[in-house]
Amino acid sequence: MPKLKTRKGIAKRFRVTGSGKIMRRRAFKGHLMLGKSPSQKRRLSSPAEVTGGYAAEVRRNLPYA
Repeated sequence: MPKLKTRKGIAKRFRVTGSGKIMRRRAFKGHLMLGKSPSQKRRLSSPAEVTGGYAAEVRRNLPYA
């Protein structure tokens, strides 16, 4: 059986923790920061967990993670 290919775009956007959770970066933090409050920017800085069907999709595309 041939080796499975990793979807590189997904590999760059998601990280798998030691316990197996899939973490992602939050949106709305790229630019236009002046209009956002410090608390909103702080909240957007923390990673978020991917759950449900999205997590299954990410796992399918990261065969060795």
